[in-house]
Amino acid sequence: MSHEHEGHGHDHSAAHDPIEQEAGARRDFVLLEMAVRELLIEKGLFTAEEVTRQIEETDSRTPAQGARLVARFWTDAAFRELALRDGKAAATALGIDMIAAPELVILENMPRLHHVVVCTLCSCYPRAVLGLPPAWYKSKEYRARVVSEPREVLREFGTAIPEATEIRVVDSTADIRYLVVPVRPSGTESFGEAELAALVSRDSMIGVAPAREPSSVSP
Repeated sequence: MSHEHEGHGHDHSAAHDPIEQEAGARRDFVLLEMAVRELLIEKGLFTAEEVTRQIEETDSRTPAQGARLVARFWTDAAFRELALRDGKAAATALGIDMIAAPELVILENMPRLHHVVVCTLCSCYPRAVLGLPPAWYKSKEYRARVVSEPREVLREFGTAIPEATEIRVVDSTADIRYLVVPVRPSGTESFGEAELAALVSRDSMIGVAPAREPSSVSP
């Protein structure tokens, strides 16, 4: 499901909770997870070693995977075509394990079209290519407000979208995940893939931020 939002007359006078971009995990949730995990280990459903291996595998998935994909998308026309046609196949071609992953749809931002991703029901997220979702992505404030007032939410992230640019909000589901390819920064024509990947942040692949400018990355 996708939501398309262009310029609209939304009343911003009503108070609302801001998007907490650096919120951490709630302590009660952490304690609950620990208690449930220890109980399941005690009952023999899995072992502590299996939990450790799964955590290590999860931790190995980071936004660097997605950044590699974006850099290849920017530099390889054939790969771009594959990515737009079949995101999972494109990720697999880069050696990313997508066997258990849902369908991956690649969305390309352009000067007149900006995509931003949300999961309005829970926190569906392309973990295979981006790792764990940030806390703000799972917050009720982001999930509700980015659909109804995307320009205002993006401003809170420091991203100003011109009024002439259409904002398209896409809603992740259990079966479909999205990765946004930000607009390639100007002045990067001579950059190699590693240099380009360094310009791609997690937030730019969710759509709440642009790619970094070359001047912001240390040589």
